[in-house]
Amino acid sequence: MERTLARDIPEREGKEVTLKGWADTRRDHGKLVFIDLRDRSGIVQVVLKEEITNAGEIRGEDVIEVRGIVKARPAGMVNEKLPHRLGYYEVQVTSFTFLNQIRGEGIPIPIQGDGYEVNEETRMLLRYLDLRRARLQKNLRHRANITQFIRNFLAERDFTEIETPILTKSTPEGARDYLVPSRIEKGWFYALPQSPQQYKQLLMVAGFERYFQIARCFRDEDTRGDRQPEFTQLDLEMSFVEREDVMALNEEVLIAIVEKLYPEKKIQEKPFPRLTYAEAMEKYSTDRPDLRNDKNDPNLLAFAWIVDFPFFEKTDKGGWTFTHNPFSAPKEEFMEDLLARKNIGDILTSQYDVILNGWEIGGGSIRNHTAEGLIAVLNIIGHKDPQGFKHMFDALARGAPPHGGIAWGLDRLVMILENEPNIREVIAFPKTGDGRDLMMRAPSEVVKEQLDELGLEIKKESAKKKNGK
Repeated sequence: MERTLARDIPEREGKEVTLKGWADTRRDHGKLVFIDLRDRSGIVQVVLKEEITNAGEIRGEDVIEVRGIVKARPAGMVNEKLPHRLGYYEVQVTSFTFLNQIRGEGIPIPIQGDGYEVNEETRMLLRYLDLRRARLQKNLRHRANITQFIRNFLAERDFTEIETPILTKSTPEGARDYLVPSRIEKGWFYALPQSPQQYKQLLMVAGFERYFQIARCFRDEDTRGDRQPEFTQLDLEMSFVEREDVMALNEEVLIAIVEKLYPEKKIQEKPFPRLTYAEAMEKYSTDRPDLRNDKNDPNLLAFAWIVDFPFFEKTDKGGWTFTHNPFSAPKEEFMEDLLARKNIGDILTSQYDVILNGWEIGGGSIRNHTAEGLIAVLNIIGHKDPQGFKHMFDALARGAPPHGGIAWGLDRLVMILENEPNIREVIAFPKTGDGRDLMMRAPSEVVKEQLDELGLEIKKESAKKKNGK
């Protein structure tokens, strides 16, 4: 018989159905055993009489198949809290089969409840079990809804979704690269992308005009509640636009996400207010202030734009570095100073950040679309002969249109919308604060033969053994 999902039970009253899923909870009532059977769509109560073979052996999280008749629950037994009106019905089981029984001592962590009380390292070690809990199921399904909404929204506005490479070249973009050794070219390395920044600009040169992707990015930096070694961003770029065009499109999609997918939430102010960097620092001492009128309201969303950032800031050694990324263009009135390499500390960039409830959730800029502009930036930050960017110089000199874009921290946005304390709660398989995957025991040692193939040698073994080894 074809499988029936829990959510479809109200449409099957009086009919025989086959259900497959996990035994969420079990209750014994004399000659009857009540099992809450859970599948991807919800939970339904199934009732087994004692004469059903092996009914007494079912334990929580056993994987089972039941066949039975859908009946309306007695009036006094209705559970109105269950969605899809599932609390109004039950399945009176005529036969059941174990598809997989729990072995040994059973499930080592509780699946019911939100799980916040469970040691986080234990949750990450047993993440495939932790993910069964309703809260994380909700988070990841809502995250999928957001990404699908974004794809549909941008496709309707003539954007093309394009994947860019994961194995790329190490270039200075503001964070430490993850390096991947080449087996064929020993001693040479790829880098995992910190962002698709250069590729998306090259796609503008290629004439696609409107690009986006849900991009995986990698940065070898210290982690915290809102940061991971690998993360996901919505990345988009547009040709023949000014700052206002990019900001308007992003404001539109953010408002649409909230109104369509999170109608219980309220956006404090529309259109989003704007603050210059100088105003934000003077008034709030941060460039990502929490502007909520009521910070105790979990459904209040205070978006804002921060604009007019300084392009450069002094390093500890007295030189200059960029405040956001080296590919931004200055505001138009500062282009002459940039090209002349003068008044460097006064140059403002076309950068714009979108903030939400005290978090930066996205940042972008209008780009330097001439080779001269990019070379000037790189010279100012100390790259006197920046040949590592030759591909960019060549491309920008061969018909590059004016263009700009933005990247959102998708993990961070979902975290805020789901009222979670950190991004690990909205990522399926996150890393620990020091970058470890406890479940897979990564990073890990590799055998000497693998190192020999790559032409590598470990200088000395780490004194600290990780992952329980």
